Amino acid sequence: MRPVTFPITDATPDMGFKCGIVGLPNVGKSTLFNALTQTAAAQAANYPFCTIEPNVGEVAVPEPRLAKIAALAGSKEIIPARMNFVDIAGLVRGASKGEGLGNQFLATIREVDAIAYVLRCFDDDDVTHVEGRIDPLADLETVETELMLADLESLEKRQAPLEKKANAGDKDAKAALRLIGVALAQLEQGRPARFADISADDRKEWRKLQLLTSKPVLFIANVDESAAASGNAHSATVAARAAEEGAPSVVISAKIESELAMLDAGERAEFLETLGLDEPGLDRLIHAGYGLLDLQTYFTAGPKETRAWTIRRGWTAPRAAGVIHGDFEKGFIRAETIAFDDFVALGGEQPAKDAGKMRAEGKEYVVKDGDVLHFRFNV
Repeated sequence: MRPVTFPITDATPDMGFKCGIVGLPNVGKSTLFNALTQTAAAQAANYPFCTIEPNVGEVAVPEPRLAKIAALAGSKEIIPARMNFVDIAGLVRGASKGEGLGNQFLATIREVDAIAYVLRCFDDDDVTHVEGRIDPLADLETVETELMLADLESLEKRQAPLEKKANAGDKDAKAALRLIGVALAQLEQGRPARFADISADDRKEWRKLQLLTSKPVLFIANVDESAAASGNAHSATVAARAAEEGAPSVVISAKIESELAMLDAGERAEFLETLGLDEPGLDRLIHAGYGLLDLQTYFTAGPKETRAWTIRRGWTAPRAAGVIHGDFEKGFIRAETIAFDDFVALGGEQPAKDAGKMRAEGKEYVVKDGDVLHFRFNV
């Protein structure tokens, strides 16, 4: 049976999400991308636009519960959930008008689910800065200004045709114009569209506007090795800005992540300990991304494999089943579920079932993080 995957939206299931790594040239984007994906797919070089085509890397989502479930289920294979990173060519001032690789940048960023702003928080005379200074918040303003200008241009182009349709009585055009007005009100004040207050009823139409600045964001403060554990003055300004927006921020040393990518598991743990770090930057970044998009994990387990699946918090059992295959959702009968803690404490599926900890749940059941599920369906 071939798994079916879907783009992530509020209306459709997915097995992960796509995060665009965005920033000015030479802030460490490609170095971080290479480290996170443990590949050399993105050329990290000390000059602008070395990343000419968007690079997509798929990484495993760190999930310590998987091994525990697999051991009890006697699984031959462990399959983690996956997350995609997209390394996007460095943006420069004027990108909204096509400067540098602006057009490619803007087209690619429309396809991601969330934006990770990589901000340079390290001093290094050997790595040039495209604007000749180290100021992460100024870098952020440059990038966001270009995205806002691109959104403004896009909305203004759509206004006139929609006004004609609205004047002719087209209800959809009237709805679109109203939301365009909401977006323009934000952008003209120099605020990204994500700050607009959009009702639940309007969210579907709001997404159709495909605004670059309406995407959720997280901030990555790229520091040098000495600041990896506690950050520095530059990263503190990034954290404060993120807190103002209610957005997550992560301190990462791309150089350290590059070194970690070359080590085996044992060496990696020892290296992290010497640096005063509990986990790699990748783990912290993924945890921040999960929180940003309100994602959670459920598991399936058996002799063949134990597997993690990513869903939105609040999804019902049929929608969660659809992540595995569309037929599971269409023909959903029930979900047999065991909470992770019960599965582990009681020693696996059969002991949990014998103890009355396996529950049969119907279509209205809201899946909990850590549920070990088996779906019954008929197509």
